[in-house]
Amino acid sequence: MAVESDSEIRDVLSLETVAVVGCSSTPGKAAHDVPAYLHDRGYDVIPVNPFADEIFGRSVPDSLSEVDAEVDVVCIFRPSEEVGDVVDEALERDDVRVIWTQQGIRDDDAAARAERDGRIVVQNRCMKVDHRRLVA
Repeated sequence: MAVESDSEIRDVLSLETVAVVGCSSTPGKAAHDVPAYLHDRGYDVIPVNPFADEIFGRSVPDSLSEVDAEVDVVCIFRPSEEVGDVVDEALERDDVRVIWTQQGIRDDDAAARAERDGRIVVQNRCMKVDHRRLVA
């Protein structure tokens, strides 16, 4: 299901555990500052990045398939051409309810695969912007 209405976005933002694929350890980058904002507001943020060892005081798995915890939302900070692989990894997991691509990132084919598998899809939107607008 593609999500676009404010009430649907609010429902997604009520979920607690967010795996951030492409999370950065560099403050000032959106891929760091957006997950930091979510972390500071009580979300359980799981950074995923093969080039980082620790982010937000937490060890960082290399890939989504290496995340041991339950995941509600997969937030993707990777180029659009890499989204399909991340979505395929997410679809291997039974726990992922939502796939969210950050602003400027979209892959309609991958989104369609996720929707056919019963997942909720949000594309080309910033979780921080929507949280500030609808929740904060």
